[in-house]
Amino acid sequence: MKARFPRWLARNISTFLLALVLAVIAWVAAVTAADPNQEQEYSVPVDIIGLASNLEIISEFPDRMKIKLLAPRSILDQITKESGTIQAWIDLSSLEAGTYTIPFQYQIETRFRPVRTVDADPASTEISLEELVSKTLPIQTEIRGEPTLGYQAGEPEWSHGEVTISGRASQVEQVTLVKTILSIASAEETIQRNLNLLAYDETGSLVSDVILNPSEISIVQPITLRGGYRNMVVKVVTTGQVAEGYRQTSISVSPPNVMVFSANPAVVDQLPGYVETLPLDLTASFDDIETILGLNLPADISVIGDPNVLVQAGIAAMEGNTKIIRLVETIGVLPEFQVSVAPDSVDVILFGPLPELDTLTETDVRVVLDVTGLEVGIHQLTPEVIILPERIRAEAIIPENIEVEISEVVEPTPTSDR
Repeated sequence: MKARFPRWLARNISTFLLALVLAVIAWVAAVTAADPNQEQEYSVPVDIIGLASNLEIISEFPDRMKIKLLAPRSILDQITKESGTIQAWIDLSSLEAGTYTIPFQYQIETRFRPVRTVDADPASTEISLEELVSKTLPIQTEIRGEPTLGYQAGEPEWSHGEVTISGRASQVEQVTLVKTILSIASAEETIQRNLNLLAYDETGSLVSDVILNPSEISIVQPITLRGGYRNMVVKVVTTGQVAEGYRQTSISVSPPNVMVFSANPAVVDQLPGYVETLPLDLTASFDDIETILGLNLPADISVIGDPNVLVQAGIAAMEGNTKIIRLVETIGVLPEFQVSVAPDSVDVILFGPLPELDTLTETDVRVVLDVTGLEVGIHQLTPEVIILPERIRAEAIIPENIEVEISEVVEPTPTSDR
């Protein structure tokens, strides 16, 4: 019996193998039908590895690559859901400054099988590398302008004298000058400021894309008065009183300060801190004043520049209120109507400059009711107060409303003689 089995197996081995192959084909067909192969394209970010710290990429290159895969749908779905399953990079290890054609590399996690790459684009890219260098230059500092007359500039103090320029070799090599500028034009006090540094090439053009360390420096620029000079406040001197019923509202002087000088500095130092104008006479003034006045200075002291100043004094009428009584006037009455008003007079409270309130005449203030277009009947109207002086206004009318009765004119009945 045992001898027969090997002979039977030898006679039927081909049939057995054929059945096994058919079974595998059937299983693969079943699996494929349930989870068919598909193509899908992925956009993958490209990493840079191996770039030396003293090099910089100066050319543009694709930062993503497209990878098309063929795999069962279930595997493609997993790759889509999980980030980082496909990695792409370019390797710049051991490269020096120059231009190279670098292949793109990629990798799919091994747990995703079976997967076949249909296409990967781009396959390579051209990369230009430039060396990063640095150099040190002295900082050129420039002071422009002059202080205000009577002041002088001392020796400036700068926080740094040198600057380090860093960046790509082609940019750093262009820099021949690093400078900053301070303007002291019209300065009257010590200047403390931070100033930006700027890099220039030999033609005077600004060089960008370099790093300056420090990028700014600080300066202390002393500004002091010269001997015999002094900046003085101007004080306006007035005499007299404004007109009755008026008041002085303001006074100003331009310029508010003047620079004085004496060949004897001690004389200047003895001044009280201000200089006075010649007197401004306000007697009986009732309007604003604008005039030029000289300065009252000792004989041995002079003014630098214009010795006169502009003085402006504001003068305004004192304000108050008063009550007047006015009859109510009606306008807009048609000939066929007659009008009666109640009350026929009102109290008007006026506010404004006292001198104008005191000189009001009967015709300066009127109280008017306009009945234009009104029909027969009784109406409640608010009168209008008409005031001729522009600076006087009505604050209140008592009462606020007037009763107006409009009626037809009754013609008298003619009588006959007998």
